[in-house]
This record gives sequence, C-alpha cells and structure tokens, in this order.
Amino acid sequence: MTATKVKIKSPSRYGRSRPAALAAGLSRAGAVAVVVAVVGLLPWLSGRDPALTVLRGRSAEQEATPEALAAVREQLGLDAGPLTLLGRWLGGILRGDLGASWVSGRPVLPDLLRATGVSLTLMGFAALVALVVTAALTAPALTAAVRGRQRRSGGAAAAALTALPEFLLASVLLLAGAVALRAFPPYGWDSAHHAVLPALALGLPAGGLIGMLLADAVSRVAGEPWTVTWATAGAGRARTVAALLRRALPGLIPQIALVLIGLTGGAVAVERVFAVPGLGRVTLGAAQTQDLPVLQGGVLILLALGVIAGIAAELLRRAVLGPALRAASLPVAAHTPAPHRGLWITAGAALAVLTALIAAGLAGDPYTADRGRLAAPSWDLPFGADASGRDLLARLGHGAALTIGAAVLLCAACLLLGLLIGLLPRTATGPLEVANAAPPVLAGLLVAAVTGPAAGAAAVAVLLVGWAPLAAHTVTLVAEARARPHVAILPVLGVGPARALWRHIVPTILGPLTRHAVLRVPGIALALAALGFLGLGPQPPTPDWGLVLSEGMPYVERAPWTVLGPCLSLVALSVLAVTASALRRAR
Repeated sequence: MTATKVKIKSPSRYGRSRPAALAAGLSRAGAVAVVVAVVGLLPWLSGRDPALTVLRGRSAEQEATPEALAAVREQLGLDAGPLTLLGRWLGGILRGDLGASWVSGRPVLPDLLRATGVSLTLMGFAALVALVVTAALTAPALTAAVRGRQRRSGGAAAAALTALPEFLLASVLLLAGAVALRAFPPYGWDSAHHAVLPALALGLPAGGLIGMLLADAVSRVAGEPWTVTWATAGAGRARTVAALLRRALPGLIPQIALVLIGLTGGAVAVERVFAVPGLGRVTLGAAQTQDLPVLQGGVLILLALGVIAGIAAELLRRAVLGPALRAASLPVAAHTPAPHRGLWITAGAALAVLTALIAAGLAGDPYTADRGRLAAPSWDLPFGADASGRDLLARLGHGAALTIGAAVLLCAACLLLGLLIGLLPRTATGPLEVANAAPPVLAGLLVAAVTGPAAGAAAVAVLLVGWAPLAAHTVTLVAEARARPHVAILPVLGVGPARALWRHIVPTILGPLTRHAVLRVPGIALALAALGFLGLGPQPPTPDWGLVLSEGMPYVERAPWTVLGPCLSLVALSVLAVTASALRRAR
C-alpha cells in the first residue's frame, strides 16, 4: 500500500482566509465612503436651502429675497449641484482646504486645528488622571495575584467612579469645585488651573472603567497554571507583575480603545460645561448655528481620531501578544471569581431610588409654572422649582418615564439590528468599526444637522451606534455555536446553511443576546440624556433629564437645587448601568 500525500493548506498569519480579509477590507472601505459622503452632502441632506442658511448666518436682519439668495448661490457655487460640490469638497480635503465658515467667512481648517490642539491637550491631562485611577484600582488585584490568590472583582470604588458619565460629572465638579469650594475657575482655558476640573470630568470615568476591566482580567489570569509555576520557581514580584499585565492587557486593548474614543464624545459635553474652546465645543456650536462647513470639518477630525485610536489599539494588541498570537498558544483563562454581593445590593438600591422617583414624580404636573421661580426645596417641593416655576420632582418623574420608555424601545431596535448585522460578519466589519468609532454625541451632531434637534433625532443617533456592541456579541456567539458538535455535523446530515442558521444557531444565541440587550437599557437612557443635555435631543418644555439638567446650569450658583435633583436621578441611573454591566461580565 502506498502512502497518500495530503497537502494541508496553511492558514494565514492570524487565521483569516484571503477572501475573508478581502471582504472585510471592502466592508471597511464602503463604510468609510458612506460616512464621508454623508458628511460631504450635509448641506443638501438637511432639507434646507444652503443659500438661506448662509444668508441667515451672515446677517439675521437681511431679507431673504430671491436676488440675495441667488447672489449667495453664485458666490459659493451652489448651483453646480450636490454631486459636483461633493467632488469639490473632497478635492479640497486632499489639498488641505475644508472651505470657509458660513457664519464668519474665515477658513475652517486653521480654527479647527487650534481647537483640536486644545482638545488633545485636555485629553492628555485626562489620560494622566485615568492612568493614576487605573493604577490605584488594579493594585489590589495585582497584590493578591502575586500572593497566589484570586481577588473578587467588581469593587464599589471602581463602580462609583465609572457610574458618572462625563456630562454629569462635569456638572457635579462645577457645582462642588467651582461654586461651593471656589477652588477652581468655572470657565475658560487660560492656564493649567483651568484644566483641572475638565480633566477630572473626563479622566475619572475613563480610569474607573479601565481599572475595573483590568482588575477583573488580572483576577482571571491569577488562576492560570503558569502563575503557580512561576511562584514555585521563585520569580520576583516585579517580573510577575509585568507578566500578569502583559497577559491581561491584550484582551482589553479594544475596550481601552473604545474608552479613548469615548473621550472625544465626552469632550463635547465637558468643553461645553467649562467653556473650553476645544474641537467638541466648536463642532457643537456649528451644529447649533448650522455652520455646516465647520461641522463637516469637526466631524471628520473626530472620526479620524476614533479610527486612529482603533487602529493603534489593534497594532498594540498584536505587538503585546507577539508569538503567542501567531502560534495560538495562549493559556485558557480561569473562571472569574463571583462578583461581590455589594454589586447586587448597589444595583438594587439604584433601582429602588429610580422606582421611588418615578412613583413620586408621576403624581405631579411637569408643565404648569405655578410654583414660584427658583423656589427652594420644601415638603411640598422636595426638589424645588426650576427657573420657570415648575415642580422639578414632577419633571424628573415624568422625564424618567419618557427616557426609560424610549430606551426600552431603542434597546429592542438595537437588538434586532445587531442580530441581523452580526449574522453577516464579513459584511459587518466596516459598519461595526465605524459605529464603534462614533460616540452617540457625534452621531447626534450629524442627525441634528439633517433633521434639527428633536427627541426623534436623539433616538436615531443612539440607534445608529447602539447596535454595534450587540452585533459584535452576535458574531462571537455565532462562532461559538458553529463550533459545537451537533451544529458542525448538520451539513453531513443534509441540513442547508439557512436552515442551520435559523433553526439551530439563532435560537441558541437569542437568550444571552437578549440578556445583554436588557442590561444596556440604562446606558442607552444615559446616552439619550447626554444628547438632551447638549441640546441635540428633546426641546423645551419636554421634561427630558438631560434637558432639565441643562436648563438648571445657568442658575447653579443662585439655586443649586436646580441641578441637584437631576444629578441625583442620573447618578442612580448611572450606578444601575455600571453594576448591570459588571454583573453581566461576571456571568
């Protein structure tokens, strides 16, 4: 009997076939092209006459006569049509020319570069704060790992730091550090002293999240067999700590990239609160004044920062893993220690506060202004009244019902969209990466430029990016389901791909995917509140939580209770979102 030679085709360097890599590359190119085209066509997608917008931006008193509008169109070349002007705009980008502002007439690029420098400086200070917080939160887990123990993850300190979104923490720091203590300037960007509160507002949540993730990862790594071997061999503490971090970090680098990308979205709110002349504040102002050339340039730079962060994270992940990634020789992580009972207690307390708030607030009238302007808290008005004399407790209660109800509907839509897109992993690569690189605030700026600020616009903005985590989870669950023996044998039994997908794979992933979606409801509600705070969501007199907080900010020094009630409500919602996320990771 002669031996039969079997030629085995070696996989690509990272386990992906050339057709898959080609499909992923085409998906990325298509997604980027669509985003760039949408940004370039904003003047026409908005449904408003660009000439009228320019005329109003230059002079609100000038009458919009046909002759005046024609002169503007001729001056800007608007009669050439959207596709021709899109080509000119793209050509200008290649030449380093983003056009001129419709409001000031100044070149867009120099002003945006100056604003970008301010934002990058602020993000640098925020990164230092995040690094310090991360080190403090990770130190107990590293100490326990060096001593051969696994520490319970999900500490209360990390959850507390992560619980406050940037726009809310900025408001709290302004109230405490600038108004109550008068230790820091409330507004401006004239010295390093002005950067303290904005950097804390951006860096504390980022450091809390990264620290919590890294501490959890170190706790898992501490149970791997190699750690026992190293301890038996007498490896030094410094070397062991370095090895633990190198083993724990690669899986977290994509999450860390998302945190860094989130800084670009968070900077919009923080720069608005503290009047920092950065890219986020400039772009937000352009969206509110419909200065579309400035908005286009700002959105492109924000997207570029997100894409660069994502690419750098992937390169760093591969560099850190090194040969282990190519050889597929990573050890299997040990079981994660169960979350501390305090997480369940914290989640229950936050849910109880929200339930009590809604129950008490729904009994009042959120619209009638009969309580006295800026009335102080009392038995009759537990949270006081706003600048229009409306009951703040009633507004918060009704706002909770609206915000959380909208979040539930959006969660269901994100679940459906994430499931459908996640079932096409090669095609979804580009849209998924673009959605991950675009914070809800950035999507809100684009949608508001097209439709104008409204509750529907905020919902669409959150939906545009909210499906991405669920789609990524779907891709992972489908890959795991296909690897199970009873699914792998289906083609041999004559079961077609479509039937195998819908009859055997989708039913098995719906459970964990739905639980993931439900736990994202508080986060989606926070995203809606953030857009309302920035003026990109519901408009007055809607009792939206973010809008209620924004309306109280001008009176924070005279009547701090106008922001205390919204802050308390949003803190409870934030704590619920963070603890739900931590409990999900521990499942």
